[in-house]
Amino acid sequence: MSQPKILAFAGSLRTASYNKKLARLAAEAARAAGAEVTCVDLRDLALPIYDEDEETAHGLPEGAKRLKQMISEHHGLLIAAPEYNSSMTAALKNALDWASRPEGEKEGTAAAFRGKWAALMAASPGALGGLRGLVHLRAMLGNIDVTVLPTQVTVPAAYEAFDEKDHLKDERKAKQVTALAQQLVESLRKQLA
Repeated sequence: MSQPKILAFAGSLRTASYNKKLARLAAEAARAAGAEVTCVDLRDLALPIYDEDEETAHGLPEGAKRLKQMISEHHGLLIAAPEYNSSMTAALKNALDWASRPEGEKEGTAAAFRGKWAALMAASPGALGGLRGLVHLRAMLGNIDVTVLPTQVTVPAAYEAFDEKDHLKDERKAKQVTALAQQLVESLRKQLA
């Protein structure tokens, strides 16, 4: 049986993002559960706003090609998604849009996502912890053939949720993040068996 490969990232560009902290914690838990985990920072991809005219004239930008390749090479996704105005961030939507674009006539739209599994998390200063944004992200991923685990984790009052070592102060929340990562690893193991 092959080792599950998971790509972990946050839907935020901010250096001190709560969701980057959350993605790192989930990645650690997935590694401890036996997965090979790659973490990527969307900021490092320097993705322009999606523009079909630009895509037609120049093809996919290098950052989009890198993200698409990484998604293709992994079995699952761990996504920590901040909530902006009750939805997902522009950075996350833009990254997923770019990665869904076909290259060449034989490749279909969203080919990199087909058959993938995803686990969703969110951390937000608000009382719902980013819950409303996950609804939109879940719908989008489902539409591009990603199986999204029904369980998800939200961390409200994120500005006070992490300690000085970027661990969650609330032991119950920390256990939920670990359990979600383990669930993704186990689901992938069953698919790969």
